[in-house]
Parts: sequence; C-alpha cells; structure tokens
Amino acid sequence: MAEIIHPFYEAHRAAMEAAMRHRLDLAETMLRGRAQLSDIAAIRQEVMDEFAVVLAEIPYVGGAANRMSDFFMRLMGFMAISRVLRRHGVPLSVIGDIERETYKAQLLTAPEAERLTAGRHFMSPENQKLLREQAAQSVTRSHRDAFPGDFVYDFVEPGPNDDFEFGINYKACGFCKFAARHGDKDILPNICGLDFDAYATRGIRLERTQTLAGGASHCDFRFSRLPPDGKAGS
Repeated sequence: MAEIIHPFYEAHRAAMEAAMRHRLDLAETMLRGRAQLSDIAAIRQEVMDEFAVVLAEIPYVGGAANRMSDFFMRLMGFMAISRVLRRHGVPLSVIGDIERETYKAQLLTAPEAERLTAGRHFMSPENQKLLREQAAQSVTRSHRDAFPGDFVYDFVEPGPNDDFEFGINYKACGFCKFAARHGDKDILPNICGLDFDAYATRGIRLERTQTLAGGASHCDFRFSRLPPDGKAGS
C-alpha cells in the first residue's frame, strides 16, 4: 500500500524531488571518493525511494502559514540521504561532511545578490515582527495540540551587552521529534550542522552554543549580519 503524503507536501513534491536530484548530482564525487560507493545510479535510486518514504512521514504543521514548513521541505531530504548512506556503512561523520558540503554548494548556485537580499529580508524589522508573532503562536496549547510535530520557540531580544540583533530559543524541535519517532536520532546532529552554512550564504552570522539534539534544554540561535568581507562564497 502506497504511503499517503499530505496534500501540502504533495503540491510541492516536484520541486522537492528536483532539489534532491540536484543535491545528488553535487554529491556524486564525494559519494565515490569519501563514501567509497561505486554504483552511484543505484544509490541515487535508493535515496529517491527513501525520500518518498520521508515525504509521507513529514508532519504537517500548518503549511504556508507556518514558516517552519519551509524548514521541513528544505532539509528533510537529508534524512533520506543519511538513512541510505548509513545502511551502506558510511560513517556518520563522513555523512555529515558530505551533506554539509553538498548543501553549501547547492545554496551557492543561487546568485549572490539573491542570497544577500534573502538575508536582509530575514534580518529586517518586518520579518522580526513575523518571528515574534509565530513564536508566540508556537507556545500556545491550541497550536501544540493541532500540530504536535511542530517546533516550539521563543523570540529573544538582545540585552544591552549583547552583540547579536535577535535570537530564537527553540524549546522543542520538529526534527528531534521526527528523529525520535522514526529511529533517526543518530543522524540528527548532521541536520543541525546544516544551519550555519544556510545562514552564512545569505550574509548572516549564526552563533549557537547548544542544541536539543545534544541534550540541552533548548537550541540558542543568535543572529547578526556578517560584514561585507565576511560573506560566505559568491
């Protein structure tokens, strides 16, 4: 019996699958060299088959109305890659390196101007307002009951001695919940490792000292703008 994919993710399936195929193209040299895999065509098919499984497992958290839906759509494919490489005996550290380098390469295929514009939007007062609103919504009982697989987080205002512009404390992580539910806890840290390049390629410095996946009480994301000469790639 075929797995049922939520209509929201089904509507985005073609774009998500295209992004996965692009990642596999970018990863091919590393899969041969670092992972020491030879039948890349078979690995690609296995990853795409696993991605179909992941698509049916992704929790629905409100669709386009919730900013976290985009996080699931952009990053859950790495769960499929991790599962397949783990089954083939690739060490977790090597899987993490391959995924981070592949993701950064994929992000850098977007024009620099486009990436930096997205970064400025993320840091903008308008987006910070949205973040405050969605953070406040995420902690409500009604939202948590409606979307138990979602993230729960607080918006953090900087204090007088802080050098960040704003922060987010994730008190519950959708990826952690997913990993616990589906037996992926060992590959979860590789997903966490993708965050730094995701922001740096948009001209944003992310500082984080702890994660829920690492056993902390919350993930402490702190954001500031990279200086012009500190941009990640072009």
